[in-house]
Amino acid sequence: MISSDTMRGYNESMILSILKDGDNYGYMISREIELRSKEKYVVKEATLYKILLRLEERCLITSYKGKVTHGKERTYFKINHEGITYLKEKCDEWLVTKNVIDAFLLGGDTNGLHY
Repeated sequence: MISSDTMRGYNESMILSILKDGDNYGYMISREIELRSKEKYVVKEATLYKILLRLEERCLITSYKGKVTHGKERTYFKINHEGITYLKEKCDEWLVTKNVIDAFLLGGDTNGLHY
């Protein structure tokens, strides 16, 4: 498992990446994070909804009520143009960050760690 401290700065990008593939609701976003990470990372429900609220407040996503399931409406989330732009910036930033960290942990050699 990957610690939530390690992943904290990337949660927004992961969620936006999922929403880039189509509108979705909380449980399925959480499940998609588990699937894409091969169950090495699980985001807590409370954390997920705080991030979704923050993304919506920053006008990177919008929400709307969806299909009624078992008498309850679901809230779906949709990425917008600003969210896509932000995601691209975060992807570019990740590539730089990864290269910097690799230079320290891998010594520039991506074949294995150097201790």
